[in-house]
Amino acid sequence: MNKLKFKRITLALTVVALVAGCSSGVKLDDVPVEDKNATSTMGAGANGANSGSTGQSGVAPVDLGQSGRDGAGPVGVARIVYFDYDSYVIKPEFQSLLEAHSRFIKAASNRKVMIEGHTDERGGREYNLALGQKRAEAVRRSLGLLGVPDSQVEAVSFGKEKPAAQGGTESVHAQNRRAELSYR
Repeated sequence: MNKLKFKRITLALTVVALVAGCSSGVKLDDVPVEDKNATSTMGAGANGANSGSTGQSGVAPVDLGQSGRDGAGPVGVARIVYFDYDSYVIKPEFQSLLEAHSRFIKAASNRKVMIEGHTDERGGREYNLALGQKRAEAVRRSLGLLGVPDSQVEAVSFGKEKPAAQGGTESVHAQNRRAELSYR
């Protein structure tokens, strides 16, 4: 048990050192961002910024609040990020998914998300728990870079203990190599 705790502390310190070493001093909050997909994923006026009209702006916050209570997350957005074999690198195709979830999480400071890291059945238990944690932490870091506070995100690993699909084929393994976002 002490080895696992030591590894986690070492991993956390390594991540902190990497982030500190890579920081550029640029204020990310001051950078203007054009969100071309905001109306398709969250609805107009969901964050209260453009709620001048009484038409649709009264509907979007109700939908988001309901989604948060149901634990479903943003409406119409997948909750799973898939990974390649023996990898915890987030593929570019999942960037829009993470952006939508970051907007959803930041819309309410009391909203919490748990990122569950999973692996396929290959490899030992300890190795898969570590790889699952790296996958969950990779998603957590991506959300953090998109402005989601650490206090709203928790990353855990289940390794190979909770497979999405059973079997030994490559397509089954691919379904099990994932990080799932679940809202509480």
